[in-house]
Amino acid sequence: MDTYELASLSVAQGSEALPISFSRAKLMVVSDYGTRLWFIDVEGVADEQLLQRFAVSEEIGVSVKATTIGGRRLEGHGFFHPNPIHRAAAIRGNGELEGYGNPA
Repeated sequence: MDTYELASLSVAQGSEALPISFSRAKLMVVSDYGTRLWFIDVEGVADEQLLQRFAVSEEIGVSVKATTIGGRRLEGHGFFHPNPIHRAAAIRGNGELEGYGNPA
């Protein structure tokens, strides 16, 4: 498993971009038996309305753009799972994470 601290993170639904302000976010990539899974844990989400929006919505699919602290830019699609009580969220990747295989 590879782990990366994120410097920036935003999600989008349709044409609406939603930057996420956070205290800590990390990307984890698991490669196992020829498949690659990825997910992002986000802590200290400042935007409570964003968390509530996804908590009450059945539409949790998002496009993800992230930059690691080392400067690697990554993009993919996933599902946004909010945890409003703890001001946190998890994004479970769905498919390829573009930029992961390329050096920063």
